[in-house]
Amino acid sequence: MSRRLAQGFVPEPPPGTPVVIALGANLGDRDGTLDAAAAELRALPLTDRVRVAEPISSIAIKPDGPDAAAPRYLNSVATLRTRLAPSVLLAALHEIEARHGRVRAERWGDRTLDLDIIAYGAVLSADPALTLPHPRAAERSFVLAPWLALDPDAELPGAGPVRALLDRLGEDG
Repeated sequence: MSRRLAQGFVPEPPPGTPVVIALGANLGDRDGTLDAAAAELRALPLTDRVRVAEPISSIAIKPDGPDAAAPRYLNSVATLRTRLAPSVLLAALHEIEARHGRVRAERWGDRTLDLDIIAYGAVLSADPALTLPHPRAAERSFVLAPWLALDPDAELPGAGPVRALLDRLGEDG
């Protein structure tokens, strides 16, 4: 045993930024797609500590609001640490979506897989290519509830504790 370990030295965790990613699907084999997407997140370079919440079911949200006629979503959240830049991570997520048949035909349309960066550390960005944190995360119980299940102390940058945000939404969130 090395002398440093014998003296109680604990190696520092690998560097990286904590990231929260929302996963959703309402077409095809939703369970299988979310499982495969989680495996692909675990395989991303310079990324570790991937944890994925148990999926929950939710009504589809369209530009005009909830749509009970559309197929229901299966949603989850993954937390991880990465050394990938936000734009590189976003490109990797788009590649994963494409491998699972994601077609971007209409805004908020039905999809085989949706991967959104909800938070990238404490980064605040109004860049239209990648707004951080996700601009509607605080309004989405299907994002907040699985995130809270993974991290009871989670905070959405610029908005506050996830628990308080979820409480404000109530049961209709």
